[in-house]
Amino acid sequence: MAVPTNKDELLKAIDANFDKLIKELRAVPLSLVDERSLEGHAKGTQMSVANLAAYLVGWNELVLKWLDQDAAGEPVDFPETGFKWNELGRLAQKFYRDHEIVPWPQLLDRLVAAKDRIVLQIETHSEHELYGTPWYGKWTMGRMIQFNTASPYANARSRLRKWMKTKG
Repeated sequence: MAVPTNKDELLKAIDANFDKLIKELRAVPLSLVDERSLEGHAKGTQMSVANLAAYLVGWNELVLKWLDQDAAGEPVDFPETGFKWNELGRLAQKFYRDHEIVPWPQLLDRLVAAKDRIVLQIETHSEHELYGTPWYGKWTMGRMIQFNTASPYANARSRLRKWMKTKG
């Protein structure tokens, strides 16, 4: 799928990639969700499918935080307070820890809810707000949302499918 360049394409990319991903996540046997056998987001680490879902929840909720801060006229601390862009592996580890006690069904519900809230936020923004002006450096709001929703959904699905093949 091509990189979205407008609001409609962004919404379609999020929905299409998420729909495929959530089906794959729901197909993982409960007995395997906590097995740490997927390549982690930080070099040399292993993660579980639950960690992968926690990572996605973490990023989706972070996007919502950015949008809320922006709407309130507050400065947005990209990517997250206390983290730099070259520390995303450490941020991934934080997301894993933040969600480690959340039961699998609730983790998936939380992912769905965060994605749905992002879609609602996108729908409230104009085409110009999303793609007409830089929001962070050279990146538009729409592109920053896409970087942290549709693209990671596709990447996570690819990782998951590859892992599931090893599980038979």
